[in-house]
Amino acid sequence: MHEKEQAAQLKKTRGLATGLLVAMAGLFVAARLLQPGYPYLSFVSAFAEAAMVGGLADWFAVTALFRSPLGLPIPHTAIIPRNKDRIGDSLSDFLEHNFITQEVIREELRRIDFAGAAASWLAQAENSRAVSRQIARAIPSLLKVIEDDDVRQFMQNRLSAALENTKFAPVVAEVLSVLVAGQHHQVVFDRLIGMAARALEQNKDYIRWKIHENSPRWLPKVIDDKFYHRLIEALQSTLEEMRDDDSEWRLRFQRLTNEFIEQLRTSPEYEAKLDAMLSEVLGHPLVRNYIVEVWHDIKSRVEADIASPDSQLIAKLDRGFHAFGNELLLDAKVQKKLNQWARIFATETIVGRREMIADLVARVIRKWDADTMSRKLELHVGKDLQYIRINGTLVGGLVGLILHAISLVL
Repeated sequence: MHEKEQAAQLKKTRGLATGLLVAMAGLFVAARLLQPGYPYLSFVSAFAEAAMVGGLADWFAVTALFRSPLGLPIPHTAIIPRNKDRIGDSLSDFLEHNFITQEVIREELRRIDFAGAAASWLAQAENSRAVSRQIARAIPSLLKVIEDDDVRQFMQNRLSAALENTKFAPVVAEVLSVLVAGQHHQVVFDRLIGMAARALEQNKDYIRWKIHENSPRWLPKVIDDKFYHRLIEALQSTLEEMRDDDSEWRLRFQRLTNEFIEQLRTSPEYEAKLDAMLSEVLGHPLVRNYIVEVWHDIKSRVEADIASPDSQLIAKLDRGFHAFGNELLLDAKVQKKLNQWARIFATETIVGRREMIADLVARVIRKWDADTMSRKLELHVGKDLQYIRINGTLVGGLVGLILHAISLVL
């Protein structure tokens, strides 16, 4: 609720409470003046008198919370302004230990279906399209940031530092181990044999010519041809033998591969050679210029696509988000897991920072001056406190009426 509305409501209820007190005072005076001619007005007088006492007592109590009544320096009044900082600390401590706890936050978050709400929202075409457009619109700005000289230099320095501190040989060894475990190295071996066989087939004439070219002139061509055919047959036979699953060539390739992987894992020499090779390749002007050209080409294509009414990037993002939303809606298990992760993350994040959150409350209250603190609290609870004045006036009057009746009986 806006402060102006709160102030208007407070003014209205305060006027009602004060008006009731004034009315009781007028009723008391009138009853006292008319009581000699109308003895029964003693009951009205008793009611009004007690109502005034109750109303004045509650007015004093309510006013003493926020200021000194009538501006008089009465002890134990203006309680809130005088104890502003202590109230802020107490409120902060109360908030930290009673509201921002694992049990409270977890229970509150249990009612929220994060994944279901997100899936339902993304499953709507207009929403997935809006998300895709927002992401696409942010890309040109991100590209401009990357193009900034200072940012680019910072990223290059960070990348260089990361490359210097990274050991690539063990990483390559692990990648190769995975490939070897899947027998992918044998596929490479078969491809190499196939390439050699095709190269041999395609270069037979050249091999024949080179044999004739390098043979002594006195040697008959028949001998050259026999040597050529035997050489080709030997090479083809060797290649066929290498294709066998249990061939010595294949086993030797397996051993060499395993030895190479082990060397990558353990040998400082291999690590140094690999680092030097990467540094040389990445630091070469041709490679850098090529990377820059590729980057600018990608950047211009992306920007042109985003600016197009029929953007392929936006369309693909839209389809992806829309499909994700629909699939998530149909998968209750994944929704449950996502909700659990979201609750755990939110709970740990909030509770882990509860001291900071609670301290924020105390710091803000300390920054307020006493009048601001008093005014804000009065705007929030003053309306209800004015009803206490009204109730005190009426209850006091009833009590006075009862006591007057009892005194007459006695």
